[in-house]
Amino acid sequence: MAVVLILVLIVVGSVLFHVLSPWWWTPIASNWTYIDTTLVITFWITGIVFVAVVSFMAYCVFRFRHRPGNKAHYEPENRRLEVLLASGTAVGVAAMLAPGLIVWNQFISVPADAASVEVVSQQWLWSFRLPGADGKLGRAETRDVSPENPLGLDKNDASGLDDVIIEGGELHLPIGKPVHILLRSVDVLHDFYVPEFRAKMDMIPGMITYFWFTPTRTGTFDILCAELCGVGHPQMRGTVVVESDADYQTWLGQQQTFTQLTASAGPAN
Repeated sequence: MAVVLILVLIVVGSVLFHVLSPWWWTPIASNWTYIDTTLVITFWITGIVFVAVVSFMAYCVFRFRHRPGNKAHYEPENRRLEVLLASGTAVGVAAMLAPGLIVWNQFISVPADAASVEVVSQQWLWSFRLPGADGKLGRAETRDVSPENPLGLDKNDASGLDDVIIEGGELHLPIGKPVHILLRSVDVLHDFYVPEFRAKMDMIPGMITYFWFTPTRTGTFDILCAELCGVGHPQMRGTVVVESDADYQTWLGQQQTFTQLTASAGPAN
């Protein structure tokens, strides 16, 4: 009976902890409520299976406990039970995967009117690049990174000369406008993650990864690195500020372009 009580308490305690827990998601600040919904579906499916399996274990321990004179029935094959378990598992897995696949398709289908913003990671710093007046980001190569050219922009690409460079500062975004986030790492594996946006993606050296979102709430939000990237990983923090379009344009006009940055750096020694 002690085992039965422990199993029952585990089920009841787990359900109560989930329902009454004060540790829940932070308020969402982007369009990705789909991700919250997908997680809730997963919680429900796995929670029901957990309760059913542990409750069944408690029942079996109680129902088939040792009794003098009772003899266990040995049944190595039960086709009906095997079909039931296999089909039930398949339905459960499909129910968990299907919403995720739908959301993933939305996650990588960037709207045509999304503004491009590049995020560059390095141990242990976040930098950002926004298009200039021409609305285009110029070419960049990691091998071109230097103290005078921290993001490795191609100086021969006219599209990049007016790009706005923000090295180790705040990233500002206008509310209500979709943003196409281009991710690049100059050293090791990093991950750009803003919990309130419900969106993140690995940053892989030698590749440009991406995702998109639409900020839906003004405020200041922390950028975290969600991959262990070295001893300074816990201190690799940044900030995203979501504000009105007027405030965003004011902030944007105060930032340095690539041409201004290289001019202020002066000739390399």
